[in-house]
Amino acid sequence: MDVQTVTAAQLESWPAEDYIIIDVRDESAYRLGNIPGSIRIARDDLLNGNFSLPRNKKLVFYCMFGVLSRDPAAKLLEEGYQAYHLEGGYGNWLVRVMKSESGNLERRAEIEKSLRKRFKHDIMGRFVKAIIDYELIQPNDKIAVCISGGKDSMLMAMLFKELKRRNKIPFEVVYLCMDPGYSETTLGMIHGNADLLGIPLTMFQTRIFDAVDNIPKSPCYICARMRRGYLYRQAKDLGCNKIALGHHYDDVIETTLMSILYSGQTQTMMPKLHSTNFEGMELIRPLYLIHEDDIKAWRDANGLQFIRCACHFTDTCSVDGHGGTGSKRLEAKRLIAQIKKTTPSVEGNIFRSMENICMNAVLGYKDHEGNRHSFLDTYDTCDGADETDTAERSSHTSMHKKRKDSMF
Repeated sequence: MDVQTVTAAQLESWPAEDYIIIDVRDESAYRLGNIPGSIRIARDDLLNGNFSLPRNKKLVFYCMFGVLSRDPAAKLLEEGYQAYHLEGGYGNWLVRVMKSESGNLERRAEIEKSLRKRFKHDIMGRFVKAIIDYELIQPNDKIAVCISGGKDSMLMAMLFKELKRRNKIPFEVVYLCMDPGYSETTLGMIHGNADLLGIPLTMFQTRIFDAVDNIPKSPCYICARMRRGYLYRQAKDLGCNKIALGHHYDDVIETTLMSILYSGQTQTMMPKLHSTNFEGMELIRPLYLIHEDDIKAWRDANGLQFIRCACHFTDTCSVDGHGGTGSKRLEAKRLIAQIKKTTPSVEGNIFRSMENICMNAVLGYKDHEGNRHSFLDTYDTCDGADETDTAERSSHTSMHKKRKDSMF
């Protein structure tokens, strides 16, 4: 179908009273951020005729990247409306806004200040705590802070900037950003945020998105593995001994639950790991104790917008993961949220379960070399305890023990 197109620059020249701008995305994406003055009408409602719009005004439709809004614009044009499709969608419009704000040092200062004031405990404090508790940074480390362009990695970069400002630990940082085949709009958003936040990116290119395009099974898993390999290699070439990834507290407990439910194993996402393929390299996760809701609160309080995955499979989705997928991780996230309604402590319980494993109350385990061990191996040589007594004692302890660590 034919479609009339208007650019963000052209739209700015139109008198405001001459047009109506319509967001066709889902409600959560619209609430997260939209073009000022726009209204939201669901794409399906537009295609099915469930709307009321004037014919004497220009109608400009947009989605995130200018993909989903084409069909509604074409359909209404065919029906006699003055319908237009916004070229590049909200993403292109946002890039223009970001470019205009790139030199706004006052705004950057306010964003940095929020980490020292409003989010001092929930974000900055937990970042420092993870580094200390898990010994993530050593003197003279050179760390590649890996930036995807999403909210988690961009926040991590800001936290490393703040840590460097304090200069209590002598270490070096490289803000490493890989372009696996992003669109120009996505790259514009990444550079726009980096300029605003004062993050000096070290960019390098790969063709990972093209490589996984034709993989029918588990493309996301293969993409993630390939991305990590490239990051390790590039970081090592730059003289780094560590890479930092932006996995947060929610990622940790979701991974723990997924391991039990879908893999039949009890294991978690570790705060740090030695690389098995790149000698002398280590992976660290400094956001390990930071809750995703607090990251979102920081983002929203500062009026920031970040990309989500942005691969070829998700070009039609919203920013920051609001498009929704059918992944097992999303299932685990929803299950935890459901249980939390009746058991508010469920997140902390899942997290602490990985540091409170009772070895005489498991059927078996694997050691660090992969060798399997059964409880029968030592059953006749160990003093036991009735399982009811053990469970009751454990329950009594968890109810009455006061943790010194106020982070949980």
